[in-house]
Amino acid sequence: MSDAESLRSNDGSSEGAAYYASPGFIRSPRRREWWSVLHPPYTLLHLSLVVLGGCLRAPVNYGYLAVSIVAFFLGLGVGAHSLDELHGRPLGTTIPRRQLWGAAIVGLGGAVALGVVGVFLVSRYLIVFMVIGLVIAIGYNLEIGHGRLHTSGVLVVGWGSFPIVTSYFAQHRTISAAAVALAGFGALLVLLQRTLSTPARLLRRRTAHVEARLLLRDGTDLELTKATLLAPLETSLRILCWSGPVLALSMLLVRLAEA
Repeated sequence: MSDAESLRSNDGSSEGAAYYASPGFIRSPRRREWWSVLHPPYTLLHLSLVVLGGCLRAPVNYGYLAVSIVAFFLGLGVGAHSLDELHGRPLGTTIPRRQLWGAAIVGLGGAVALGVVGVFLVSRYLIVFMVIGLVIAIGYNLEIGHGRLHTSGVLVVGWGSFPIVTSYFAQHRTISAAAVALAGFGALLVLLQRTLSTPARLLRRRTAHVEARLLLRDGTDLELTKATLLAPLETSLRILCWSGPVLALSMLLVRLAEA
């Protein structure tokens, strides 16, 4: 398919605050709102970083790995994302504030409870990771301190590097050069996600209409629409959000084969 045909094939954009929360995918408005708040593709991507960190070096304690995954799902997937929607309603949901607060408290509280278990089973230094995680989740999403923690740097480190380093430490009670290097990969992955999702959010959530034309060198005149601009961004996000889990599954299978 030519570039012109590819652009012309996308003649409309689906509704919804995100590509994974359109009415055609989830019909119930309230369920769709909660689905949007949890950001399943992005949560899955970040949980894959937990697996990568935990499986970077053998041996792997799969019980500890499972607890790490659940803790980050609760803390990041449920708690942090609920706080984000509480602060300014970026998704425009109608979920009552008490329900969002309840989800945030249960999510972050559950993550802390699992962290306390880890303190007794793994190392008392996990307290440091718990404090850092809470500061990132609360400070970034609620923009405490006039948004001093609400920066791209905190996002890529907190959502990209932190899960890898924490999961690795939970396995081996130390941090290695390999873990730091992998944490750099996690940061770059999240930076790429942010680079794609920022213009995608602008188009999907805040743009009413696009009027533009693209004149190719061969004389072809193409009309650019909201849909044609969204398509490559959201297709790339879909691919990115599946790439992390596929890589994590590959590493997990390698470790299981070694066991």
